[in-house]
Amino acid sequence: MAIVEMQRIGIYGLKKDRKKVLEFLQGTGAVEVAISESADELFDKMDTAGDKVRYQKIADDFEHAIELLKKYDTKRQKALLNLENKLILKSEWDEVISKRQKLYSEMNRVLSLEKSISESEATIIRKENKIASIKPWQSLDIPLNSEKTKTTRIFIGSFPMFLTEEQLINIAVKDMEEEQPVTVKVLGVDNQVSNVCVIAHNSIADKVEENMRSEGYIKLPYLTHRVPALAIEKRRKEIKAEEEKISSYKNELASMAHNIETFKVAADYFRTRSEKYRILGTIPQSKNAFFIEGWVEKDKADAIKNALEEKYDVVIEYEEISDDDIINEPVVLKNNKFSACTEGVLESYGLPQHGRVDPTTVMSMFYVFFFGMMLSDAGYGLVMSIICAVVLLKHKRIATGLKKMIQLFFWCGLSTTFWGFMYGGFFGDAIDVIAHTFFGVPATEQVLKPIWFAPLENPMKLLIYCMLFGLIHLYAGLAMKGYEYLKNHDVIGFVSDIISWYLFITGLVLMLLPSSIFASIAGRQIVFAPALVTASKVITIAGLVIILLMSGRANKNWGLRIALGAYDIYGVTGWLSDVLSYSRLLALGLATGVIANVINMMASMNGNSPVGAVIFIVVFILGHTLNILINLLGAYVHTNRLQYVEFFGKFYDGGGKPFEPFKTINRYVEIKED
Repeated sequence: MAIVEMQRIGIYGLKKDRKKVLEFLQGTGAVEVAISESADELFDKMDTAGDKVRYQKIADDFEHAIELLKKYDTKRQKALLNLENKLILKSEWDEVISKRQKLYSEMNRVLSLEKSISESEATIIRKENKIASIKPWQSLDIPLNSEKTKTTRIFIGSFPMFLTEEQLINIAVKDMEEEQPVTVKVLGVDNQVSNVCVIAHNSIADKVEENMRSEGYIKLPYLTHRVPALAIEKRRKEIKAEEEKISSYKNELASMAHNIETFKVAADYFRTRSEKYRILGTIPQSKNAFFIEGWVEKDKADAIKNALEEKYDVVIEYEEISDDDIINEPVVLKNNKFSACTEGVLESYGLPQHGRVDPTTVMSMFYVFFFGMMLSDAGYGLVMSIICAVVLLKHKRIATGLKKMIQLFFWCGLSTTFWGFMYGGFFGDAIDVIAHTFFGVPATEQVLKPIWFAPLENPMKLLIYCMLFGLIHLYAGLAMKGYEYLKNHDVIGFVSDIISWYLFITGLVLMLLPSSIFASIAGRQIVFAPALVTASKVITIAGLVIILLMSGRANKNWGLRIALGAYDIYGVTGWLSDVLSYSRLLALGLATGVIANVINMMASMNGNSPVGAVIFIVVFILGHTLNILINLLGAYVHTNRLQYVEFFGKFYDGGGKPFEPFKTINRYVEIKED
């Protein structure tokens, strides 16, 4: 529950050492380089944008080649989950990097083969389309571009209608004497389009063409100068040749699949180099010197300083943090192992600023507690925790953010298991259903009994407890705000904005408990001693008066001050809506249990038989898998909402800048010193 103290650091050195210093800083990954806005005429900045983009493009090309080669790597074992980077020795890294030019050429060959495959596939598509356009004419035994002979003219085209040869000849010789020198052939009909060939003697050719055009004749556009059957055969041979090319290209790609691992190292190298040039372009430097400003965790500052001064001719200075620097001072959270896993939840909302409270520890306890109440099934919780534990034990080098998320779901799984047994839910009522269906246990006998009570039997009782837990959560948020007041020695603010609301809300709750409204909800009447009834009224009025008089204390005008206080008192309606929001703990918990019970009922409908057992297993597995996924998502979303809206709304506003150290960007490998 702390924010790590940061140190602003300045590094001054000779220009000849700047790249080595940057490589050292990048290797340690402990310093965030601040972008310098120095306007000193003695210093300038290199234009490294071109190098940065070039190296990033090379890295992207290597990644593209990797994904392409994976498709052709028949020996690679395809893992269900790839959660960690491969660990390699520094000597292996150096060996691969020494061959980077060769790897670059091989990568370009991979991309070239992909381009060739795409071109051949496009050629095949074009030729198949050409075949499709020629195919309707394949019964024609003369070239498709034939137009005339010495004594005749040839008309090859189509009519937008169904025609027989008899109808076609009638159209051709319309208004002519019979026995005209005309030959016709209907080559085929497709979608009410008739493809035809008409040969007419030169003496009547013009009239024949006029007759046919009047009926919608359209001349065939140029397709080929060959006989259709021969043109089709030629293109099929060309398609086969392209397919053989594709096959050879793919075989070559398969033979290059062994480069995947070295390509990964190269991709990481060029990506890291691109990042180095990005930072290099922000460093002020003169003809002979350079300087770097940045941030480092205070407890690591001396180690970085000593290492740099030992290796290079540099001067290291610790700089005082100015008021302007406080705004830009990066934030690193430091929490215990349990609470650290919820830091990602906090970061999604916004990091705390320096000087403010880190709510991670308090939030983590409520987060896991409420998540378990929402999912609330022991079977689901055990499945979650076991899967997360196996992943964490099997994969040691998972990325930090993902590792924290898996750890969070492990703890949430344990909480879910706890609440499941408290409510008597283990895959819904699966134990009872199995016992009744397959083992002859009487239907009236309950096998798995809840340790506390069953929410489905007494939902109003659970609703009251949900609102109680919600009130405790809200009180904790108010306490966090009070802690900040005391940390800043603002006792008046602590009393005016914290103690007053504790008195006011607690008094209202104590006044509500013995009322008929609460009795109708709880199903029982609570009776307080007269002294406690009086005390509840006294503390309510005391809180009300403090809020009324002190909430607007920044104003000296008492009329405005009291008006602002009265407006703040109206904020009690916000407390009411916040408390009611915790009814989602009941709603999601009931939803999980009801759906699980319905799944069990459906699974057991075929009774105690071999077929019934098989159906039970299939329905049980599929149904509960879907149920856990759906309700897991719901529990995650609504638990976040309770933190972001209700809890944080009482004291927290975020706004901190995350610590982004200058480091290597390795997506595929981790380097281990020999």
